[in-house]
Amino acid sequence: MTVNTIDINVDVGEGVGNESQLMPYISSCNIACGGHAGTIDLMMHIVRLAKKHNVKIGAHPSFPDKENFGRVVMKMSNQELLNSIQKQLLNLLTIIEEEQTTLHHIKPHGALYNLAAVDENVAKVIVKAVKNINLPVKLYVPYNSVIASVAIEQGVEIMFEAFADRNYNDDLTLVSRSQKNAVIQDFDMLFNHVYGMFYSKKVVTVQGTIKTIKADTFCVHGDNPNAVKIIKQLKDKLKSLNIDVA
Repeated sequence: MTVNTIDINVDVGEGVGNESQLMPYISSCNIACGGHAGTIDLMMHIVRLAKKHNVKIGAHPSFPDKENFGRVVMKMSNQELLNSIQKQLLNLLTIIEEEQTTLHHIKPHGALYNLAAVDENVAKVIVKAVKNINLPVKLYVPYNSVIASVAIEQGVEIMFEAFADRNYNDDLTLVSRSQKNAVIQDFDMLFNHVYGMFYSKKVVTVQGTIKTIKADTFCVHGDNPNAVKIIKQLKDKLKSLNIDVA
């Protein structure tokens, strides 16, 4: 008998092409909607896949920067950033409407996600974009972040997100991808990392400190070369402990 459920999310539509393999093992997905990656045809394909597998659909807007895959902070005015995010959301919402399904959540990508975690100005722009679509969607945000506080203040429902395959620093920021220990490669380490955050609400940082963290959803990066294998193993291991991915 299942006693607990866990939400596993993956960023998709970013050119890897493994979505059909991932969908059977995940419970929510974040679809690139034209900022850092994504085309209308690809968005439509993934929305249909998500519907087929009963996977919750999320939008994954970013800085409008395909050249740097949304991983570099862009200097934009508030209005320019708001317009870009809203355009990206509309790209996906048009398809979702055509496919007669619903948008469950919004999760910023890359540099936009990281900046909103610490920058109130950028956080407010994202929250405004979420409110402007006037739909009952959730916002995936890091625990104890600026954007979490702004969203709560403005009545936007949040889900705290943690990263299954990434290491954390003492301040709960992710270890930079420029560091060789940024990504967790060993499955046993990855599982213990996830289980500790899920069950004990604790994470061991790369500095060796035990920190409190809350997570309602866990992300495995879809561009990880072993993403499909990792997620299948993770789902199987969780199921053996009566934890269902849902």
